[in-house]
Amino acid sequence: MYRLFAALPVPEDLWEGLAALQDGLPGASWRPEENFHITLRFFGDLTYRQARDLDDLLGDIRCQPFELSIEGAGWFGRREPSAVWARVRESDELRSLSARCEQAARRLGFEPDRRPFIPHVTLAYLHNAALEDTRRWVEAHHAYRSGPFIADRFHLYSSHSAKGRPSRYQAEADYVLE
Repeated sequence: MYRLFAALPVPEDLWEGLAALQDGLPGASWRPEENFHITLRFFGDLTYRQARDLDDLLGDIRCQPFELSIEGAGWFGRREPSAVWARVRESDELRSLSARCEQAARRLGFEPDRRPFIPHVTLAYLHNAALEDTRRWVEAHHAYRSGPFIADRFHLYSSHSAKGRPSRYQAEADYVLE
């Protein structure tokens, strides 16, 4: 079984700015810089055959490169915060690419993703973080802005977990936008 998701990589020249946000929130398990990405669609645990078929479908996606930027911060988990993140500015191109990844999943018979697409870069998973602390952290970082960058490829990533350590993500396939 392969735990897979499609995502845009965050360019390394943005890592330092995002890492500078990773401070001052009790209960945060900060993500390593090499894990920074913008999820387009999470697929879950797939067999080798499903992964191969998914790779074929993702490889058929055609999309021009487009510009992105990171602007602000937010959190998941209304009353019990579960993660904090940097917000990715939405665009028609980004929404379209995510929708095409969703279409690939449905063609393979996967259930529709019930969660709304909220483009973001996860900075930390939270463990018993107070709502007020999380709110203050988000407010302190709402003015964060990265420079623009060009999304010119996305990857099919695998996720590998080890007890007591952050998950490690590995790009299994690369899809060039052109």
